[in-house]
Amino acid sequence: MDTMDRRDEFLLKMYEQMFNDIDRHHKIVWQVIGVLIGSFAVVALAEKELIPIDIAVAVVILISLWVIAHVYDSNYWYNRNLVIISNIERQFLKKEDLKEIQYYFGEHRDKNAVQTSLKIQLYVGWGLVVLFLSYHFITEIYPGFFISWADASFDWMKMMPYIVLIVFYLKLVKWIKKKRENDYEEFVANSPGIEIDTSSINYGGGHPISKK
Repeated sequence: MDTMDRRDEFLLKMYEQMFNDIDRHHKIVWQVIGVLIGSFAVVALAEKELIPIDIAVAVVILISLWVIAHVYDSNYWYNRNLVIISNIERQFLKKEDLKEIQYYFGEHRDKNAVQTSLKIQLYVGWGLVVLFLSYHFITEIYPGFFISWADASFDWMKMMPYIVLIVFYLKLVKWIKKKRENDYEEFVANSPGIEIDTSSINYGGGHPISKK
């Protein structure tokens, strides 16, 4: 086996492993969704007055933000692996294969764009945050909304879900989102792959790219 055959074999094995990694990160996020659904048991405990409803909602918000952070992290690995896959495909495919086989390998996705199945999970995570905060505000905050914040009778524990949202959004979700966007841009800049003339291809929402 000559050097070229060994290189081709290595690239094909690497190509296969990148797809396996993509599948693994998809499964990780769905497993996290299962954990989130299980967290509803905490709310059931609150309904039985075993723990305060404020703590129960705060826990659901915390886990929801954890899911959202996982989505952004998994999306980076998904897009990074797609870059590697495309770069490997460019070793074997030619310009005419953009039309004869598939056009995705010609350009890399733009700015770590969130792919559709992960975006659905992202919306579910944020939807749960809005749902539980709305429920908590209507049942726990609004009835005493016109009480002065300086009133000693106000239960500041009721602010726990909102404190959790602000702190963990800023310290976890926003941080991981920005970090992974920068990581992706750095990766593409350092490993752009063989340049392919894609002037004849119209990329749309299925494979978002920067405008040339």
